[in-house]
Amino acid sequence: MSPLTPEDHELSCLRSELRSIATLLDDVLQRQSSLLARVEALQQDGPSPANAVHRTSDAPSSSWATVVRKGRPVSLPLFSPDMEECDDDPIPLSNFFTPLEKLAELPAICSRTAPEQSVLPNSRHRKGCIPPTSPLMSQGKRPRCSSPSSVSFSEIWPPLPAPQPSFPRPNVGPIPSTLNDDVICAANRPKAELRADDRDIPVGGSVTLTCSVNPSSSGWKYFWYRGEKTSEPLSTQLSAGPVRVSEEGVYWCRGGRGEPVYYTEYSDPITISKISPNKAVVTLQPNWSEIYVGERITLRCEIKDGGDTEWEYEWTTTSSEKPSNQNEHSITSVSESHSGDYRCRGRKKHTQLSSTDWSDPIKLTVSDRPRPVLTVSPSWLSAGASVTLTCSVKDPSAGWRFDWYKAVPDPSGNFYSLELIPGSSSGTEQDSYIVHGQTHTAGYKCRAGRGDPVFYTHLSDPEFVWSADIHSSASLTVSPDRAQHFTSDSVSLSCEGNSAEWKVMRILTNDRYLSYCSYWGTMTGSTCNMNTYRSSNAVYWCESGSGEFSNAVNITVQDADMILLSPARPVTEGDPVSLSCKLRNQTFGSIVFFYHNKKLIQNDSRWELNISAVSKSDEGFYKCRHSGRESAQSWMSVQANRPKAELRADDRDIPVGGSVTLTCSVKPSSSGWKYFWYRGEKTSEPLSTQLSAGPVRVSEEGVYWCRGGRGEPVNYTEYSDPITISKISPNKAVVTLQPNWSEIYVGERITLRCEIKDGGDTEWEYEWTTTSSEKPSNQSEHSITSVSASHSGDYRCRGRKKHTQLSSTDWSDPIKLTVSDKPRPVLTVSPSWLSAGASVTLTCSVEDPSAGWRFYWYKAVPGPSDYSYSYSYELLPGSSSGTEQDSYIVHGQTHTVRYMCRAGRGDPVFYTYTSEPEYVWSADIHSSASLTVSPDRAQHFTSDSVSLSCEGNSTEWRVMRFSIEDGGPSYCLYWGTMTGSTCNIDTSRSSDAVYWCESESGEFSSAVNITVQDADMILLSPARPVTEGDPVSLSCKLRRQTFDSIVFFYHNEKLIQRDSRWELNISAASKSDEGFYKCQHSGRESAQSWMSVQVSIPESSSFPVRLIVRLVCGVVLVVPLLVLFCYRASKDSVFVRPVQSESANADRVDYENDHYSTLLHGKQLN
Repeated sequence: MSPLTPEDHELSCLRSELRSIATLLDDVLQRQSSLLARVEALQQDGPSPANAVHRTSDAPSSSWATVVRKGRPVSLPLFSPDMEECDDDPIPLSNFFTPLEKLAELPAICSRTAPEQSVLPNSRHRKGCIPPTSPLMSQGKRPRCSSPSSVSFSEIWPPLPAPQPSFPRPNVGPIPSTLNDDVICAANRPKAELRADDRDIPVGGSVTLTCSVNPSSSGWKYFWYRGEKTSEPLSTQLSAGPVRVSEEGVYWCRGGRGEPVYYTEYSDPITISKISPNKAVVTLQPNWSEIYVGERITLRCEIKDGGDTEWEYEWTTTSSEKPSNQNEHSITSVSESHSGDYRCRGRKKHTQLSSTDWSDPIKLTVSDRPRPVLTVSPSWLSAGASVTLTCSVKDPSAGWRFDWYKAVPDPSGNFYSLELIPGSSSGTEQDSYIVHGQTHTAGYKCRAGRGDPVFYTHLSDPEFVWSADIHSSASLTVSPDRAQHFTSDSVSLSCEGNSAEWKVMRILTNDRYLSYCSYWGTMTGSTCNMNTYRSSNAVYWCESGSGEFSNAVNITVQDADMILLSPARPVTEGDPVSLSCKLRNQTFGSIVFFYHNKKLIQNDSRWELNISAVSKSDEGFYKCRHSGRESAQSWMSVQANRPKAELRADDRDIPVGGSVTLTCSVKPSSSGWKYFWYRGEKTSEPLSTQLSAGPVRVSEEGVYWCRGGRGEPVNYTEYSDPITISKISPNKAVVTLQPNWSEIYVGERITLRCEIKDGGDTEWEYEWTTTSSEKPSNQSEHSITSVSASHSGDYRCRGRKKHTQLSSTDWSDPIKLTVSDKPRPVLTVSPSWLSAGASVTLTCSVEDPSAGWRFYWYKAVPGPSDYSYSYSYELLPGSSSGTEQDSYIVHGQTHTVRYMCRAGRGDPVFYTYTSEPEYVWSADIHSSASLTVSPDRAQHFTSDSVSLSCEGNSTEWRVMRFSIEDGGPSYCLYWGTMTGSTCNIDTSRSSDAVYWCESESGEFSSAVNITVQDADMILLSPARPVTEGDPVSLSCKLRRQTFDSIVFFYHNEKLIQRDSRWELNISAASKSDEGFYKCQHSGRESAQSWMSVQVSIPESSSFPVRLIVRLVCGVVLVVPLLVLFCYRASKDSVFVRPVQSESANADRVDYENDHYSTLLHGKQLN
């Protein structure tokens, strides 16, 4: 049987349903006739006292009940024993009265809810299940059903006698003989399949959803659901093809076709998320290109521009690690399994369907713990040469610090103990380390570390620096004493020195393999007998039980017919030396050639090369040739004749109760030396008690020398250079500075004093050392009357007892002297524009205000009205000796005034420069000195004629101004023309300045703020304050035209007049009218100007003032003692009061005069 197509399936279901409907209609008509007959019979009966339900005794068990209706029993069905129970609960009797239209659903529902029961072969033919939509199954549990053709009303309600009208069955058409409609209709419907081209909606984009039916067929349309599949389909998304969606959610689909619509089963759901515009970034800490096994790392997921959003995090990785859903993932000890790419993304907590894109991957590479490579240069030492160690690791810039170790032989085992080289206890940032003055053979190792806690690499393999110099503490001799040997030769290596335990070591030059005697020889006591059965080329040395290295020798064992016999150890300059060529099994019968540094130096039948007195020029590589055969070459080292002893001291000063160690050595080093020690003159007899083969300790001060000697008779080295050893006195030297200020200025006088603590009556001589250019004398006190910058530096001193020049104190701790340029204090005034009677606070600021400064306050008095605009300065009351406070309050200031300050300290007093002047301006007009502006307004056009006139109790005047453009105050000559007491301003260019008059009698006038503008429109407002109650007019003015449209006037940025008038008239000015004014017209705007309103003082108010003055004068005359007491108690406080006492008033004044403290455009003058 061929597989069914969806069309076959749908057609069979429809035909089966049509047959069921036909059967159902027969049953309905039959039941309708029976019910009508029963209703008619019941209507003829009378009412019954009660309705009751009784089971009939002859009916099948649990299937029928008798209803007593109008005195007559009526049988109705309850449950049939064949009926499968669909619910455990009893069915209410009322549910039996079922609308006929509902009963029509029985076959269709059964065929679609329980198809499996009818298609099982040999299954029990179960009948009469009540469908879930029937009122008989109001409890809602799903029954199991029989085939639809087996259901009829006759099985639920037994038929009653009634007429049986014929009802034609619908013609459902022929059905293929191979198909069984019941079986086909009961089979599973096709299921829709939903696919998405992406599960994440990109920012500003959408994803495509595709719904299909398998196997494929035509005519399908698709219904789309978001959220629950039981919800209404998305009507806008009914389609025959793919759809694009831009909202996140859970999506479903199903197919449908035909009329009525035949539906497929729902698809499986697909969850679509929405990508957030935020970007996720993975960072690695520490951020090194390569991570090693055992290191600690932290991976962090950061959401760029995430703001206050709460995020949940998701990680994906190609490694075996499974990070938790946190923003930070730490691994305390990484392994290779953690290697891989790591990516993350964030998902907003409030909606699980909105997430960022996956971050770019960060690659984590975990490698085996590295082993650094140590190199040394040079590998063979010259006497006293420096050695450079280099420790190489991968990626040397990745935060490594390097530890350096010196290998110390350990005789108890075949290994080295390690000692940190001085200066590397915390590691070095550089990957190289220089060892100075190396003289002996030495072994070194290194390692690197990084991170916190520190992760260390493996230790490097050891590297050696070899010295051929012989030292008495450890030396190696070779027997026979030559550098080359035949295989099978007997060769022994012997160790000598200050130890009873020895090891003989070697390292092969070709593969750097390190081993000890038992691997390639036999150790007996301190001698190693080599096995020479095969060739080798190696460096040999001894290691002592006390941890010392001997000199090193280079020995070659050859499986050849000819070798060169040359000394294994250095030869001394001036000594004879013989080199020879040797054959393994025969003698020389022809010419022998000798070469020095590849140059032929001898060509004859002699097999020896003799040098009677070797010199430094004879040092180098030697080899020989004979009959086409050539020996290996060997290096012959020549050391200088009669070496000079070298004396070293571990300290030049003997500490109290202690001693110092002196060490004498011979360079180049060789064995057999003993040392002779001298104190005083080197020609004196040696200190017999100090003849030694090693270091000595001395506890007496003096000048020391040494020299070496060996042999019989004794062969002496040259004398060493002298070393002076002093003895430290228990007394302590201390340097003090007077005056003890942290910073000293050029021109001040200072004294440096050296004090010996607990010096008693001892007479001391003093010694100074300094990093400055000053050279203090050897006195306890050093004074500098006028310091300069060259005196800056550290100063230390020590004392030396006069009776013995070799007994002194330790150097004192340094004291640092810093000399700076003479300072200029900074004066500030607050407020800079006065209200009537307000207090003014002056503040004088210097560096380090606690360093003994006193402050001097000055008021400027204008000089004669000449072109120098000079000033004389008067000390303000109470400041003749300076004030300790760096602030000064001037009470009751009413006029414009100019102030300056300076500071001083020390004895004699050292003064700072005088501060730059600062002004306090007053707009109040005084009869003694006043300034008038013509025309009387604050703003003017460039090219306007503006004059400033001075009036008052003087015949000579000068007009001054202060502007930022000028860089400070200047007088009329620079920006105008002075004629008598009037200055005509040059208005050819813009300016913004404060103007005032100064008289020859030393008075300042009121100040005005005037702006000259290169603009098309200005505001005409009074230049000087207006009196409260007076009328005032402000107007807007254009440079070359009149106003032809609306003019806007603003007060403190608030529109107050808007019409065609170009004037703003105030009939009676009040304090509330004070403020900034400006005007606008046709898109142009004037600069703003401040209009000040001063309070008028009634003349009657002077009477109580005069009365009070007279009363006070009377009291003064009557009680003079009281006046004297009051005067003495408050003398200075009239003028100088603590700043704190005026703080509240000062804040009020600053607030009220905030607008006066600026120029027209808000520029701060201070």
